[in-house]
Amino acid sequence: MSTPPRTLPRPAGFTLIEVMITVAIVGILAAIALPSYNDYILRSKIIDGTTKLGHFRMDMEKYFLDNRTYQDVANPGNCGIADRPGIGSDVFAITCVVGANPDTQYTVTATGRPAMGMSASFVYTVNERNQKTSTGPTGWTSATTCWAVRKDGSCQ
Repeated sequence: MSTPPRTLPRPAGFTLIEVMITVAIVGILAAIALPSYNDYILRSKIIDGTTKLGHFRMDMEKYFLDNRTYQDVANPGNCGIADRPGIGSDVFAITCVVGANPDTQYTVTATGRPAMGMSASFVYTVNERNQKTSTGPTGWTSATTCWAVRKDGSCQ
């Protein structure tokens, strides 16, 4: 009588090819998701900057209603509202410059802060007539009538 051949139990776990397929799938998903996520984060920073720029403009209009001028009454030649150079986690530095007629003209500019991960080539402006412009780094479309929030120049 012969004894049946001994079979070794199959080891538990994954084969190398199964692991490699899983790694490849995860890599493909990451290659698709990361650029989209980075664009989303960048757009959120831009929206934060344009929102603060809009608030600054409203503060300037309130100042004008109280003083009938946009320039600082105590310090002529400067805007009535102090610049916000960007402190802490501010992604944009906001500055104001009075125009040729400082009583009735100003331009507020928001410039990206590289220290906070925003290129300094992101520049958004608004003036007393609510005329908006925006420029961005290479690859971004500038806008002369609005604040572009996407690479293609789509406006807010």
